[in-house]
Parts: sequence; C-alpha cells; structure tokens
Amino acid sequence: MIARFWSARATPAGARAYAGHLRSHVLPAVKQVDGYAGAVLLEREVSAAVEILVITWWRSLDAIRRFAGPDPEEAVVADAAAALLTTFDRRVRHYELVVKDEAR
Repeated sequence: MIARFWSARATPAGARAYAGHLRSHVLPAVKQVDGYAGAVLLEREVSAAVEILVITWWRSLDAIRRFAGPDPEEAVVADAAAALLTTFDRRVRHYELVVKDEAR
C-alpha cells in the first residue's frame, strides 16, 4: 500500500470550501480509479491560516499513474481547487506502508 501526501494552506473559509470541493468533486472521481484505496483530509490551524494535508491510499504505483499521469509525483490540483487555496504543493510525496496497527 502506498500513501500519497499533498499539502496546502488556505484561509479558514477557503479550507471549508476546499473540504467541500474534495467531497463533491475529487473523491467521486478518484473512486473510479482502479487501485484507489481511500483518503483522509487533515487540517491544523497555523497562525491565521489552515494547513491542509490530504493523504490518499493506493494499491500500487501503477494505480497512482492512472490517477496522476506519467509523473506520479506531480500534484493533481484542479483550477477550482487552486482558487480556494493560498499556497499548495506542486509535488507530492509517496510512502510505502510498513507497519499498520488499528484499535480493536
């Protein structure tokens, strides 16, 4: 399993709007990609801004390429999403899942 990390910053209103965009546009689209395994949206307040971290889970690098294209480390950010953010990463980071523990 591969985790794909992408981060951005927004105003509080922009962060709320981005969460809505993720729910209504991004997640329905990525659910159609073979090899997609889930996502989480995390936020934290930093001064007057909100830092956003999106982690998507993928079954393989080939699955990520089906989503992102030939350069799997290139961020996929629609213009509508970019308009809600003050800054965002143009590149993503991938990590292989090594240990997973869940509460029972």
